Amino acid sequence: MDWSKRRKNFRKIVQGKKCVNPASTYDALSACIAEDLGFECGMYAGSIASLAVLGRPDIMVLTLSEFAEQAMRIGRASSLPLICEVDNGYGNALNVMRTVQELETAGVVAINLEDTVAPRPYGPSDKLKVVSIDEGVGKMRAALAAREDKSMVIAGRTRALTIEPLKSVIARCVAYEKAGVDAMFLAGAKTRKQLEAIRSAIKIPIFLGSVDPDSEIGDKVYLGKMGVRIALQGHLGIRASVQAQYDTLKALRDGTNPKTVKGIASAALMKKITREGDYQRWSKAYLGGPWTGH
Repeated sequence: MDWSKRRKNFRKIVQGKKCVNPASTYDALSACIAEDLGFECGMYAGSIASLAVLGRPDIMVLTLSEFAEQAMRIGRASSLPLICEVDNGYGNALNVMRTVQELETAGVVAINLEDTVAPRPYGPSDKLKVVSIDEGVGKMRAALAAREDKSMVIAGRTRALTIEPLKSVIARCVAYEKAGVDAMFLAGAKTRKQLEAIRSAIKIPIFLGSVDPDSEIGDKVYLGKMGVRIALQGHLGIRASVQAQYDTLKALRDGTNPKTVKGIASAALMKKITREGDYQRWSKAYLGGPWTGH
């Protein structure tokens, strides 16, 4: 498939003036729904990948190949530009290179590469840790070197705001910018003081983790002025799907008549999000008649 168009479209967002909220997507159908609703881009994160692929919590037991395969399925199902959050790149700087190669082949438009120490090391401490700035820079440089399509965005991602002084976080962001990343993803940003201090130190676009719309940094106009181009809204879609699936199966298990179960997608909506019209058209063109199903 030719991924260049969606990567160019996403570059326009990154180089634009507005802050955009991506849709949290985790499989082919969720991507099709997001595309139909007019989202400019989708976000596929390691946490929801663990849920969608393994049905397990976000503790980094998912493998790169499993993550990349699901990203490919999402990208193949729709033309929605897909951003991927790849945790720490599944290892050291050399593993990062492999991660970039796999996801570039899978068609993603952007990769957010984190500097967290992961998976959890042995020992009693459960505190979040980040790698040294030097190691982080090495991983960012490795990601950039592995990228062949320069239109794909490489963003450095850090959670240091939650554990380090602001001065240290700024030094980390500056170092990643000098390494050449296209954007800086800040997880855990809460205040205008934090955001404005980092904005004054770097020139590249900023991505933000989940932003509370009622917080002091929740205003999208303000975020746009601060150079924020992507601001997540959490991963509510998969949680809503889990609740709907649970409620439906419980109702059926409890003996509810299937005809009275609530919250079921209509036949028309299912046809729309599965692109049945395309298959009808292709059947007429290439099979000599309409598709009638099984």
